[in-house]
Amino acid sequence: MASDKIIAKKEEQVSEIVDNFKNSESIVFFEYSGLSVANLTNLRRKLRENDADMKVYKNTLTKRALEKLNFDLAEHLEGPKAVAFGKDAVLPVKMLSEFKKDNPALEIKTGIVEGKIVDINVLNKLASLPSREGLLTMFAAGLISPVRNIAICIDLHRQNLENN
Repeated sequence: MASDKIIAKKEEQVSEIVDNFKNSESIVFFEYSGLSVANLTNLRRKLRENDADMKVYKNTLTKRALEKLNFDLAEHLEGPKAVAFGKDAVLPVKMLSEFKKDNPALEIKTGIVEGKIVDINVLNKLASLPSREGLLTMFAAGLISPVRNIAICIDLHRQNLENN
């Protein structure tokens, strides 16, 4: 039987996982076997630079944490898995997808986005969305377009009046 120290340490780790998951808008589970330590370190650094993180937890501890949060992902937690999570709903999966282009050994499996379990298809759609800055640029261009068209129309009308 496990000692009280070991049990307390595992409960502490489960509590840490629960806290990390509760404070994240998105959680992405992925397989990392086949990646070098240098590649994983590089991925972890890139995620941290963008207010996200990556951890490798024991699957049994992750299952316990997910049970406490009422998520059933046990079938996805077989074999070595890592977890990327962040406060942005799209950023972790976008960064993993971008990283995967140069490192095909990385395999995205499933995730939790804004409190809902999502499959790989939804994660791929989220990864293909433009960045927040890109969306804001598109929005601003949409707002400017009618004003620009009115200005062109008024200028053409003025030129027409001058010619007549």
